[in-house]
Amino acid sequence: MSRHQGGCQCGKVRFEVEVGLEDLITCNCSRCGKLGSVLAFAAEDDFTLLRGQDVLTEYRFNTHKIAHLFCSECGIESFGRGEGPGGVRMAAINVRCLDGIDVFALKPVEVNGKAF
Repeated sequence: MSRHQGGCQCGKVRFEVEVGLEDLITCNCSRCGKLGSVLAFAAEDDFTLLRGQDVLTEYRFNTHKIAHLFCSECGIESFGRGEGPGGVRMAAINVRCLDGIDVFALKPVEVNGKAF
């Protein structure tokens, strides 16, 4: 795992996260499939929102377990929050929003979210 910074397009949302880029997923559910997110997951304690709480808008769908958070200024969902396996609080990081990461060099696993 390594420390990364990232955020939305306009820069109003910025965060820091300790996360590995080995176990990534892409998903074809109704939301992720349209967004094209590449996701990494970090424990809540490894995620720090540096700025932008005041511009975040929350969207929940399906099971309502994940708070999809996007910047109300530019519309980018750079991360979300939810509950992982065993009830662990997690941050779902859109790797495309991490600074300096070439997502085309990564090898995410495809998840069939449409099946859930």
